[in-house]
Amino acid sequence: MSQEDEFKRTIVYADSALDYIKTNKLPAFPRNYELWYSYASGFNRALNRTINKILARDGKISPEETQKIYNRFLSPNRLGERIDEVGDKISEEVRELISALDKGTLKTTEYGEELARTLSALENVSDRSQLSKLVIHLAKLTTETAESNQELREQLVDSRRQIGVLQEGLEAIRYESLTDELTTLNNRKHFDQSLVRAVKETEESHAPLSLLISDIDHFKQFNDNYGHQTGDQVLRLVALAVKQNVKNNDIACRYGGEEFGIILPRTTIEDAKVIAEKIRKNVVAKELVKRSTGENLGRITISIGISTFRAGDSAESMVSRADLALYAAKKAGRNLVKAEEEKKIPSVTQVA
Repeated sequence: MSQEDEFKRTIVYADSALDYIKTNKLPAFPRNYELWYSYASGFNRALNRTINKILARDGKISPEETQKIYNRFLSPNRLGERIDEVGDKISEEVRELISALDKGTLKTTEYGEELARTLSALENVSDRSQLSKLVIHLAKLTTETAESNQELREQLVDSRRQIGVLQEGLEAIRYESLTDELTTLNNRKHFDQSLVRAVKETEESHAPLSLLISDIDHFKQFNDNYGHQTGDQVLRLVALAVKQNVKNNDIACRYGGEEFGIILPRTTIEDAKVIAEKIRKNVVAKELVKRSTGENLGRITISIGISTFRAGDSAESMVSRADLALYAAKKAGRNLVKAEEEKKIPSVTQVA
């Protein structure tokens, strides 16, 4: 997407955000603007569902409810708080585990000392009665120690299970922070981090690296004509086409509102063209049906631009050339794949 297109699209979101603030008579604080901009862009599905539920019930949303929603979904401290919560629980579990191990070590030491004393006493046994008492004492001591060790084993098993659950919680938080909720593809943050890492690995390994940037043709039209729910359906359809045509080590992301970025490690530009064509054909082959009415909305198309790693490349330069190739596909009529080495790629112009 060109800077001009990016400008137009974001201004639409910005105007919508201000309209929502005015309609609900909310203070124009930066956090309120951020919340309604996020709502207008449709990226945070959970946030949108929560707001829609309140609007359907009350017709408007109060400043107090706005603050609660912001704290729940957008506050920069929220993710850190959740990580801290899980980290505190893991720390507590580890402390209890260390305490249990200390008790077990102490019990084993006491048993060893008592066993040594009993064995020493056996050397001076003079009758069966004394021997019987020492054997009974030794058996009792051994039973108590075995029971203590069994309790320790059970606690260790339980602690391992608890720590495993907490680790899964941390992984879920990490997954959530790097995943686009609507499409379940990786999000822009993951894309940016992964492309920087892929470029570095390619510099070291000298293996090929290719990048696809795709854009849904006339997406704004779908949203304007059929509503955001249908627009969401389109996004999910394209995401599915992407998932079905990439390999395990490829990194597919929702790059922007209707844009997708696919990082293809160890993939030449020729192989990247094959993958891009498969995705494009997969998308155009699907008929779109409006779920609420069953109305056939026809087919959607996407345009795809491809760049490949060059010596001295950065993540930004690869994205820039893939963007230029994408505009070449748009300019040539859309529903096309264009690679960067193809001649006559135009400079960035206004493309709707």
